[in-house]
Amino acid sequence: PTRPDKVAGHRVSMEGKRILVTGGSGLVGKAIEKVVADGEGRPDEQWIFISSKDADLTNAADTKCLFEKHKPTHVIHLAAMVGGLFRNMKYNLDFLRNNLHINDNVLHSAYEMGVQKVVSCLSTCIFPDKTTYPIDETMIHNGPPHTSNFGYSYAKRMIDVQNRAYYEQHGCKFTSVIPTNVFGPHDNFNIDDGHVLPGLIHKVYSAKQNGTALSIWGTGQPRRQFIYSLDLARLFIWVLREYNEVDPIILSVGEEDEVSIKEAAESIVAAMEFKGELIFDSTKSDGQFKKTASNHKLRKYLPDFQFTPFNKAVQETCNWFNSNYAQARK
Repeated sequence: PTRPDKVAGHRVSMEGKRILVTGGSGLVGKAIEKVVADGEGRPDEQWIFISSKDADLTNAADTKCLFEKHKPTHVIHLAAMVGGLFRNMKYNLDFLRNNLHINDNVLHSAYEMGVQKVVSCLSTCIFPDKTTYPIDETMIHNGPPHTSNFGYSYAKRMIDVQNRAYYEQHGCKFTSVIPTNVFGPHDNFNIDDGHVLPGLIHKVYSAKQNGTALSIWGTGQPRRQFIYSLDLARLFIWVLREYNEVDPIILSVGEEDEVSIKEAAESIVAAMEFKGELIFDSTKSDGQFKKTASNHKLRKYLPDFQFTPFNKAVQETCNWFNSNYAQARK
């Protein structure tokens, strides 16, 4: 059958862009919404942010209904089943199946509706466990991912495989981005389930409230590249408008901006004005020691992009958490 954009291409361009953001209530979705509201949006763009309350994306019929309702011309696909290290280790099958369903349904509905471009969100944890550093976009499929979250990792890798297949078979402009560790307002600050930085922020908050020492899981030695959600949002919008490759692009601060968990904890302690004792519990797993990623490809396109300094971004995130403690995801 003829795809709608072949027939109605002229009509679509006359009406401007309708950009559907899946996972719109999450960390990155909220950041994109804020950046768009703060002046990055354009008059010819209509932004639609949807969350799991609007549709069950693991269900093909639900997903199709959502696309028929909103008729997007462009999609930013952020929705995923996510969790921290310990939840991933316990539910690898669930992470695999749910994310395979979500991604297949979103990409196929986008294809059927004649969506002009889809930008999906991958993760640096998809890279091979045994690898050389820095990792870059060409290395995704060079070996198995870390055993702790192989379900999630393989499901995310399949987006890249599907993007290439949709392009080769149907000429679709489906691409993906690979952010490093994202943090910022509206994150999941759950201590057991969240990622390292928001979990630490919540831990410091609680230790401060209770007048107790701060216990941090692991040695504090592992190193990570952290990207502020508002910086990532600006880059996502650039990718949607300007980046024309099917191959993914890593969105990250440079290798020189890598931070140890200990340094991250110290930055949070300073931002929260915590005066208690810091204890590193080395009986707990460190996870991967490092996942250093190269942002060389990004810098070729955007040599002058300014990232928010880490300590400033941490301060803003801690301020948000302090102000929104009651309704923050915990």
